[in-house]
Formats: sequence, structure tokens, C-alpha cells
Amino acid sequence: MNKSSTKGLLLAAALTIAINIASKAQDSSRDYQNFPLVVTLQFHAFALPFHDFASNFKNVGIGLGTEVSLNGKDNWTQQFNVMWFRNKNLGNGLLLYTQSAWRPTIASEVYTELKIGAGYLYSFHPVTSFEQTDGAWHEVKHSGKWMFTIPIGVSLGYHNYSSGTQVSPFITYQFLPVKNYNASIPIVPETLLQVGSRIHSK
Repeated sequence: MNKSSTKGLLLAAALTIAINIASKAQDSSRDYQNFPLVVTLQFHAFALPFHDFASNFKNVGIGLGTEVSLNGKDNWTQQFNVMWFRNKNLGNGLLLYTQSAWRPTIASEVYTELKIGAGYLYSFHPVTSFEQTDGAWHEVKHSGKWMFTIPIGVSLGYHNYSSGTQVSPFITYQFLPVKNYNASIPIVPETLLQVGSRIHSK
């Protein structure tokens, strides 16, 4: 083999390696995209964590959100969500919240997620409410009230961004200690079971 052929083979090998490295780098850069659309189906309950799961499925809601990476990867993110749920007995609710989420991979493309944050829940009165003023009862004019909450959640999900998968399904269980429910019960427990997907743009 002459020197010209050897140089040609070395050049071809170098180009192949360079293309492979560039391709992997491109895949790595695609591993996570900020601001995916997060769509969830919500099931709400007035209950302690991991108690009375059946009651969750009586109260259905929907949610929309997004997230941004805190370290350039998908395993540490800040999430932003707004959701609405129907609860005939307790009152419908509108929840605005943000959470910091740690998302370690546990097997292949399967991950778990631990998250905690803060938010506000607007709880609508389930029926017409009255309050006593100067010895007389009057109908309450406002439809509900805002209450502070600290949502704490755990998730299980699947993702494989580098292979072109654009939808990442997950299931989440959230515990919400809600403050300022009423004067006699300052903090009440509420839970959410969430089924949803993160949808990444191509």
C-alpha cells in the first residue's frame, strides 16, 4: 500500500470518527429542551397522603405547565404549573404552583422524580356561603379564597429524547398541606394523582 492510499485511509477514518463524535454531541444537545408543554389529567382528594385513593377518582381536573433545566440537563428542573379541578363536596379549585424537581434515571430510560415547591390554591365555595355581621347573616360576596400550599411530589416516568421520542409520559402523586383553610382548622391535607406527558417540540 503506497503512502497516498495510507493517507487516504487515515483521512477517511478521521472523518468517520469526527462525524460520529459530532453526531453524538448533537444527540447530547438534544437530550433536553427547555419549555416543553406539560399536559396533565388531575385527580384531587381531601385526604392524608396514601389514604383513600378511591376518593381521588371522583374529582377530575386538567393542568398545563412547562419547565426549565437548572443545570443544562433533564435531571434538575424548575417546573411551573396551573391546574383546575372539580370537587363537588369540597369546592372546585384553581392551583398555581412551581416546584424544583430532581429526576434521576433508575433503569434505562425510566426515571423517578422527587419535587417540592410552593403555590396558591383558590378554593371556590361548594355552596352559597353566609357570614354574620352585626348579629345578622349576610351572603358572602366573594366566590372563594386563596390559600398557601407547599406541594410535595414523587413521580415515575419514561423518556428517550436522543432517539427522537417527543412525548414523555409520567404519573405523579402529590401531597398538598393547605394553610388558612379556616379558623378552627389552620392546615388541611389534600392530595393529587396526576397522569400526563411532557411534549417536546422537534
